[in-house]
Amino acid sequence: MAYAVHFAGAVLACWLTAQVLARATWTWRAPRVAIVCWQAVGLALGLSAMGLPMALGLVAYDRPTGGALLALADDLTHGTLPAGVTAVHLGLVGVGFGIGAVLLGTTVRSVHSTVRAQRRHRDLLTLVARRDPAIPGALVLDHPGAAAYCLPGVRPRVVVSAGTLSLLDRAELAAVLAHERAHAQERHDLVLLPFTALRRALPWFRWVGAAHEWVALLVEMRADDKARALHAEAPLAGALRRFAAAGHRIAPAGTLGLGDRDLDVRVQRLLVADRPPRLLGAAALAVTTTLAALPISLFLS
Repeated sequence: MAYAVHFAGAVLACWLTAQVLARATWTWRAPRVAIVCWQAVGLALGLSAMGLPMALGLVAYDRPTGGALLALADDLTHGTLPAGVTAVHLGLVGVGFGIGAVLLGTTVRSVHSTVRAQRRHRDLLTLVARRDPAIPGALVLDHPGAAAYCLPGVRPRVVVSAGTLSLLDRAELAAVLAHERAHAQERHDLVLLPFTALRRALPWFRWVGAAHEWVALLVEMRADDKARALHAEAPLAGALRRFAAAGHRIAPAGTLGLGDRDLDVRVQRLLVADRPPRLLGAAALAVTTTLAALPISLFLS
């Protein structure tokens, strides 16, 4: 029972940590560290959600979950089970494996649907987009709406619309392109993928859906930081303001768009030159990595 309590405590700790991260303002000053913290919380939650029913079903073995699963498999092979192991206990072990299968399945489905959408859009771009010598490394889409997005993948594409070219000046456009290239270089689509899977696999945890939204915002802030390092804050802030004022913004499925999230918040953040909180970030990393290490150790023991 002690191992089930450990998993239950880890689930509770994930919820508490998520509440703290969601309310913390230091995360805006250190989005890369905050993203790693959220990833650790997501990993801990997924493993703990699997491990809790398993530990309840394996209580008769009185050992860490990994060793208990091996012992159960050996007993099932020889047709002998310890006293007290009933169909209910075996069912709980099955529930744990079922949660793992759902997590894996939703991840695979998310990857498949995203890749399919990206492939369709990439094929569409070969037909309707054009290259412009004045904008090297990007494709131009002849559309009056405001659009600037990264189509991630092995061969990422940065796309801007004709409406964006008329909306931004040269410095603002350079900052926007740097923002989108940051998405491609750091594979922010893969950062978001586990949270998409968790949101689909664990819909009864409403805060998991909120975590996905927070990570998506932090990903945008991280790309903002990369662009600011190359082009200062003023051009990017100006571009975000213009996008916020634009009536029609485009962000196709499977892409990461400049104007997807909380433009006003991101503008205010860019105009405040705060240093990253190193001590707070280090403490948060220590807490969240310890949180992720607990269920991992129980499965590996």
